[in-house]
Amino acid sequence: MIFSLAIYASPSSQSSHSAYHFACELLKQGHSLYRVFFYHDAVNIGSTLSAPPQDEANQTARWQALSQEYSLDLVVCIAAGLRRGILDAKEAERYDKPAYNLADTFELSGLGQLVDATVHSDRLITFGH
Repeated sequence: MIFSLAIYASPSSQSSHSAYHFACELLKQGHSLYRVFFYHDAVNIGSTLSAPPQDEANQTARWQALSQEYSLDLVVCIAAGLRRGILDAKEAERYDKPAYNLADTFELSGLGQLVDATVHSDRLITFGH
């Protein structure tokens, strides 16, 4: 079965952690993960600047490792990301910002990617609100 995930919750929330564990389990069971779409506060998972406490999981690093192992498509909503200071090199230049902070393996894109995920997946599972 082909799944896509839409994550809305902040990196430190239980919903965010549940999304990661759900993704790991479905991949272990042989299912496909078409896309993971980070929206609302979940866009912060795509930041290279997050530094969680040592006793908390680093959501950015976890998703990056999973993406590299399974060639996942990790998409950060561009509108929600820009609103929260998440920029790639192109957007930093466009808005004349001195730096960018989108983590490797993540990409900025629009809500059309979420619509595309629903079309190409058997199931879209959402985490958070």
